[in-house]
Amino acid sequence: MRLVLVMLAASVLAPAQLVTAVRGALASRDFATGEKILAAYQKQNGVTPEYIEAYSWLGRGAQANKLWDKAAAYSAQTRKLVQAELKKRPLDAEPSVPLALGAAIEVEGHTLAGTGRLSESLAMLNQELKTYYNTSIRTRIQKNIHLLSLVGKPAPALDLKRFLTGPKMQTLAQLKGKPVVLFFWAHWCSDCKQQGPVLTALKAKYPALQIVAPTQTYGYVANGDEAGPAVEVPYIEKVRAQYYPDLLKVAAPLSNENFKLYGSSTSPTLVLVDKTGIVRMYHPGKMTAEELIPEIEKVL
Repeated sequence: MRLVLVMLAASVLAPAQLVTAVRGALASRDFATGEKILAAYQKQNGVTPEYIEAYSWLGRGAQANKLWDKAAAYSAQTRKLVQAELKKRPLDAEPSVPLALGAAIEVEGHTLAGTGRLSESLAMLNQELKTYYNTSIRTRIQKNIHLLSLVGKPAPALDLKRFLTGPKMQTLAQLKGKPVVLFFWAHWCSDCKQQGPVLTALKAKYPALQIVAPTQTYGYVANGDEAGPAVEVPYIEKVRAQYYPDLLKVAAPLSNENFKLYGSSTSPTLVLVDKTGIVRMYHPGKMTAEELIPEIEKVL
């Protein structure tokens, strides 16, 4: 009966709902149901880009639960599905296939690292970075390289050719001697808006702490309306003034390249750099004050 219900549900799922359905099964570690949903959908609709994206979530679920054999198998199958699709179109012709390929590469990298093959993982990720350097998944691949290897290394130099209104800086190196938090934020990001006050409070608690707040353009403004830089940049300034008033006095470099260099495909991304310019924390996603304080106190 359960399989019948799964097949019925999958047959009427809109493509956009398929990922949600598979993720719902994986939330309970129910890989079998996720596979059945996908099989039923494929029977009704064939292998669509949305199917490939949803399939890639099986690998992400297995990785999250450290089921390395499953993760490797799902990742390999996702790659096969992607490669078949890429015979028909470029990678970035639509959004689902690059998301699936990025996930497969991510899962493979962390599976190799999780099974004691870190050097092999980094070699693979760096090769994929070269292969897909001029595509939308460059930033995601870079993020995973940094997750596995950036801590303990010098902070990459920032692109500082353009800033939002307020303070400017010439190089990241000029802040040596002081601990620095790099706060990569986006105008559309609700988690970033929650992170801002946390950083403001920590700056008050630790006056020596420096904050740099890189951001970038995305090609749209409120409600997803498309916009060029002439419209979007003033909109970013407006969002910054409204939601980050206490961070108006920190340098805010405006550069898409910074996000690629630091692998900031997750917003916010927080990077803690010590007084000598060495990265001591690399964290995609928001953090509480309680999580940040021990990290900051290590570098003070």
